[in-house]
Amino acid sequence: MKICIYGAGAVGGLIAGRLAQAGHAVSVVARGAHLTAIRDKGLRILFEEKEIQVKVKAESAPARLGPQDHVIVAVKGQSLSEVAAGIAPLLGENTSIVTAMNGVPWWFFDRLKFGDGKLRLESLDPGGKISAAMPTSRIVGCVVHLAASTPEPGLIRHNMGQRLILGEPGGKNSARTRSLIETLQGAGFEAVESAFIEKDFWVKLLGNVSFNPVSALTLATANRLIADEHVKAYMVAIMRECLAIGRAVGVDAGIDPEARMDMARKLGVFKTSMLQDMEAGKKLEIDGLLTGTLEIARKAGVSAPFTESLAGLARLRAESSGQYR
Repeated sequence: MKICIYGAGAVGGLIAGRLAQAGHAVSVVARGAHLTAIRDKGLRILFEEKEIQVKVKAESAPARLGPQDHVIVAVKGQSLSEVAAGIAPLLGENTSIVTAMNGVPWWFFDRLKFGDGKLRLESLDPGGKISAAMPTSRIVGCVVHLAASTPEPGLIRHNMGQRLILGEPGGKNSARTRSLIETLQGAGFEAVESAFIEKDFWVKLLGNVSFNPVSALTLATANRLIADEHVKAYMVAIMRECLAIGRAVGVDAGIDPEARMDMARKLGVFKTSMLQDMEAGKKLEIDGLLTGTLEIARKAGVSAPFTESLAGLARLRAESSGQYR
């Protein structure tokens, strides 16, 4: 199978490496020192102190790679406009676009009964340019439940987890999605089919919208956030607002905040992706996690004061260090 990973960072790089090791024709779109390292030494994956090295075709210009069977988009939300501008050469007649990202996807409303498919998230897709370049008819949503990092250019460290949940918007999955799931299973992932991928995104969002920004503000690992009774109570309040927002638009995560806390507690000491980005001086994924969620809240008429305060604090903190645009 011919698969391109658009954004070969921690998660994208891990997926690329595993798929290449399984024998698929894998290419990556990368840039900077990461691109140079992959070209020079191959893509290196570190797991339990054992390193594997695989050769993948790496380019900064998608036009050099040609049409693919699947394009897996594994970038942060703030990079989506760049992907939209460059993805066209990778798309053949039947190419699927897999969104392996945190937060609310720009296509969230497209197959929901709420709004009859006419609503759009302007905060995530200004002017509809992303939707035009990556139409919902091609989309396969992917919720990522694993952790990885990039200790140095060209090297991906797999920290924990194997689970990938995949499904097409609205819950009507086609043969292409089931084939991709089998492909990912063959590469060692715990890939499963979702009957309603919007729900799975919302379950993940409960943790992302609370743990990620709070960890970036406090520079604390997740276990410390849970251990502080005041911080935990604040995050639970945010989760309850997020649950109410989802239910108002027909997406019930069906999980209690304490149960969601337990999911995080089992992971022990870990740094959220936003904390890693904060420490590395990278742009923070505030819009995909917070701004998009609050836009949905406004459309649904749901009050979310705790989430609003967190969004304001996180945005101002990131602006102060040049990590939000």
